Amino acid sequence: MGITRLWDLFLIFLKINLLTPSGPASLGILYSETVPRLITEDQFVEVASFSRILPGSDALQLAVFVGYNAAGWRGSLVAALAAILPPTIIMFGVAALISRFRGEQWLSGFVQGVTPALAAMMAVIAINLLKDDFAGNWLVLIIAGISLVAMLLKVSPVLVLVVAGIAGAILLR
Repeated sequence: MGITRLWDLFLIFLKINLLTPSGPASLGILYSETVPRLITEDQFVEVASFSRILPGSDALQLAVFVGYNAAGWRGSLVAALAAILPPTIIMFGVAALISRFRGEQWLSGFVQGVTPALAAMMAVIAINLLKDDFAGNWLVLIIAGISLVAMLLKVSPVLVLVVAGIAGAILLR
């Protein structure tokens, strides 16, 4: 494993995390950049599936897996650094701007405008996740409905996920 391989990993994940807004959105570019050069198509499907259910950032999980596969633990570290660098720098900038303009009327209006758009995006993501997994199985919809009610009742999100996973393992075999 040479420095060239590590540099390639760094550039791949830097590009992916500069050009895409999230882990799921980055899958297309990640696929074209890594399959078959760094991982097989089967490995890509595995890591993409696991990144959907594991806690944390999809982009970071994908980077660590591909980096490890391509160049061991050094590859994981390099790919992870490239994955977290763009959003970290951007968030430092956003935090500085928000701090600087806190209390400004336009900033308050901006946040009030973004909030419903963000809620709509989250709803579309939820619908797409259910649509992919539903496939005519009413049990999936029942688990989703019970999970929604539990969240509205302020049940711990971790508990909701664990119980839903256990229910899925038992009922959806």
